[in-house]
Amino acid sequence: MCVPRDARCSKVLWIQTKSYSKQNLVREMQHFREGARLGPKVIIVRTAPRDRRRAIVSFGGITVQAAIGRSSTTAFKREGDGATPIASMPILYGFVRGERVRLPPTALPMRHIRKDMLWCDQPEHPAYNSLVKAPFRPSHEEMMRADGLYDICLVLDWNITSRRRHRGSAIFFHLIKPGYQPTAGCIAVSLADMKRLIRYLRRGTVVRVL
Repeated sequence: MCVPRDARCSKVLWIQTKSYSKQNLVREMQHFREGARLGPKVIIVRTAPRDRRRAIVSFGGITVQAAIGRSSTTAFKREGDGATPIASMPILYGFVRGERVRLPPTALPMRHIRKDMLWCDQPEHPAYNSLVKAPFRPSHEEMMRADGLYDICLVLDWNITSRRRHRGSAIFFHLIKPGYQPTAGCIAVSLADMKRLIRYLRRGTVVRVL
């Protein structure tokens, strides 16, 4: 059968694109497997040039878009300032809404979110910037959110292992709002990108905001 030249070109391009995508995926997986013995890697977060409330997240051979704080970044983080801290923050563990999200295999310790899980954000309280259990009257946020932002939520070690009042709380690596709307200081990526990244993460992987 004679195939028109344009159709042949389209078919070749489709085959090449499909092959390229598969090769990239295989290369990406091999890259991380080969480096797994080297210990935790570093996720780099750079502010986007056109919108300082957006960022570019790079990890090994993966590069994705992200949303960051509504006040961009700061080296002098304070509670409620809406900024993402400029710092190197190890990932401690994560939370997942198992009834809503299927989690890929990961070496990162993950906890299933329950209705009674809250996070204290009142600087004067002894439990400031830590997980608490309902009922809890001081200022806090619920981990089981209706908007799905914490369906996968990774806890970054900002002001946790060494806590100081008013230095900021609940700095997480979680899922985006529609349209990559800015966060209250966290780093947020799409569900697809989070699933792509989390399979290579472990406790101690550093998130470095530049």
